[in-house]
Amino acid sequence: MNKGRRWYDNDPTLKEALELLSISSDKTKNLAADFILELQEQVAQDVIDHIYETMKKYGDGKGNRWYDSDPVMMKAIELLRVAPPHVQMPAAKKLLEALSKNDFDTVDLNTIED
Repeated sequence: MNKGRRWYDNDPTLKEALELLSISSDKTKNLAADFILELQEQVAQDVIDHIYETMKKYGDGKGNRWYDSDPVMMKAIELLRVAPPHVQMPAAKKLLEALSKNDFDTVDLNTIED
């Protein structure tokens, strides 16, 4: 299998969700970031600590990724990236659903189950 260059390239759901997000309007990106940040309640503190370390490293637009220039989006995407698989995969599906519907109010991340 040919591995992708980006962390989400090897999963079709993550790849589709993040590619759709990357071309979305700023308003949709802001809604999506808030939506993804709801995952904070479902991940361990060490994951949150890792996110803040990454933000220090790439903050202030230092990174080359499409989401590095927006600190809220960067935090949201990093949260999705480092979330455990049992949280990440359902969250990616729900993000894709919300982006496809362009409706973040009816898709609930708090219903993710192990």
